[in-house]
Amino acid sequence: MAVEKVQVVGAGQMGSGIAQVAAQAGLAVHLTDVNEGALQKGVETMKKNLARSVEKERMSQDEMEETMERIEPGTEYAADADLAIEAVVETIEVKVEVFRALDDQLRDEAILATNTSSISITELGSRTNRPERFIGMHFFNPVPVLRLVEVIRGLETSDETYETVSKLADRLGKTPVEVQDFPGFAANRILLPMINEAIYCVMEGVAKPEDVDTVMKLGMNHPMGPLTLADLIGLDTCLHIMKILHQGLGDDKYRPCPLLKRYVAAGRLGRKSGKGFYEYE
Repeated sequence: MAVEKVQVVGAGQMGSGIAQVAAQAGLAVHLTDVNEGALQKGVETMKKNLARSVEKERMSQDEMEETMERIEPGTEYAADADLAIEAVVETIEVKVEVFRALDDQLRDEAILATNTSSISITELGSRTNRPERFIGMHFFNPVPVLRLVEVIRGLETSDETYETVSKLADRLGKTPVEVQDFPGFAANRILLPMINEAIYCVMEGVAKPEDVDTVMKLGMNHPMGPLTLADLIGLDTCLHIMKILHQGLGDDKYRPCPLLKRYVAAGRLGRKSGKGFYEYE
């Protein structure tokens, strides 16, 4: 199956990034969000990203304008889309509501994909009428920069669906990695326990946040320290994923750090709230 038109649901940081790379790859993109303010913000974010590329001579002004012309924002779904990628909040109830609507409105042969970072692909797919054409496409933030896409098979995902989505990831300039449907998939099963342990180091007084980050940057050659990264991801998202790992795998090594719980309860969510392990303007 050839994918030429993509429906992206959710115009936040991830959704707008996915829409941008799809349009840059020459695909027609319909970007949908129930919130018109969020939709407009997503469009403006894409324009700024592309304008920065023009300034750095990575693309021409004409290429920027052609890319934006391929993006159609709106509050309704595009019934003629070949594939839909959901990038809404990491809550199963909201995602199920989105997929039920897409299931009803898209053609029977269309593929449904989720950008979830932790929720079971099998469970989400089972809530649709097309589990064999349901798959995970886990992009990484910032989407226009990071090349990895975890392509996650559910129990019923067909080989044809996997091959179509893997080829699409290649077309988007990404490197697809096949992952099976386990809690946290591969990336977050490795990354989040590291972040969680870094938070334990702060809670237990092993080192200050900036020193923990310096250790990982200079000692392990990480481009960003784990606590800076946690603030970027969102501490509420980190906590949510740790809970899924803990519940899904049943091992206390995945127990969320109490300090992480306290920060989230206090509204210290990282960059998006202005304060996490660090303060932001």
